[in-house]
Amino acid sequence: MISPSIRQSPLRFFLAAGVFITCGATHAQTLMPPAGYSHPAQHKSGGTFDCPTPPTPYAGKLDFPSKYEGSDKARATLNEEANKRYKEMTQPLTDMEKGVVKSVDKYMSTGNPAAVKCAVDWYTSWAGANALLGEAANHTGRSLRKWTLGTLSSAYLRLEFSSSKPLADYPQQAHAIEAWLGKVADRVVTEWPENDPVAKINNHYYWAAWSTMATAVATNRRDLFDWSVKMYRIFASQADTDGYLPNELARESRALGYNNYAITPIAMMAAFGKSNGVDLAAEGNGALKRVAERTLQGIADPHVFEAKTGIHQDLEGFDEQNSKLAWLEPYCWTVGCSGSIAEKAATLRPMKNRRLGGNLTPTFATP
Repeated sequence: MISPSIRQSPLRFFLAAGVFITCGATHAQTLMPPAGYSHPAQHKSGGTFDCPTPPTPYAGKLDFPSKYEGSDKARATLNEEANKRYKEMTQPLTDMEKGVVKSVDKYMSTGNPAAVKCAVDWYTSWAGANALLGEAANHTGRSLRKWTLGTLSSAYLRLEFSSSKPLADYPQQAHAIEAWLGKVADRVVTEWPENDPVAKINNHYYWAAWSTMATAVATNRRDLFDWSVKMYRIFASQADTDGYLPNELARESRALGYNNYAITPIAMMAAFGKSNGVDLAAEGNGALKRVAERTLQGIADPHVFEAKTGIHQDLEGFDEQNSKLAWLEPYCWTVGCSGSIAEKAATLRPMKNRRLGGNLTPTFATP
């Protein structure tokens, strides 16, 4: 693995452009995030950053109830009691995600070194305890592993590749953090196999692929990157000619919400594919664009999905569109946006989604 000091040098910009460095007979190309990840931190004078104690590392069995416990096969009916237990039991993971993203956002918006130290300390605490590596007892446990990994790896990328080089003072910690993230990603790959029946592969697998792709770039592991590409191609084969995802339509009253939820990690993967010379957006005859346009049409007029499913659509949480539609930032960076879609994106900025690493608007702006 290339060390953080090398990965943050000007050399990586040549690698991102597809230039290969030759050492004897060996050729190597470094995996890169989109160019905006190189943005330097802003520097604002004054202000402090108080770093709370990190949550206790979650190193035990990943055994959590589903918030849809007792629901029928559509998994669309929320179980209030199960949801309460779910939130209580997963609080350490939620706190870890929110705390790390807050620290990274704070550093990038102010340049405060205390925020970097806080993030590094939190990561190191969990890495040293081998957190998130316990047995997953059920589907919800497997889901929490890959969701949390997605947050932690995508936030870490913003520190790792910033031209401000915030990790330069933490080489040993960075090495330990990246090794740990890679171990968690290895578990995710085994838990969401790409050779599962296509009828089973849905948004969960896409999120597993995004968390793994983010980790692949953070750790410069081509095997993880290639696995994620395979999963993206399954998505591209699943999207129908009208931009619907059949396995998300099966969620009935939540079909629109899950179409949107599914495209979120897909848009990120397409952007990371583009930054590494892989045109994922073209897969499936432009599946990404079809699904994006159909989803946005449904959000503007839910009757589109109601006509397709025959069921009224539950749009719980869509009042927070700058988070729900944060995938527009990587989407517009990858395929370009104009007209009503560009106007929609402009009204939502800044767009933030913790499981995509925090504030995406500056990240996907041209550096």
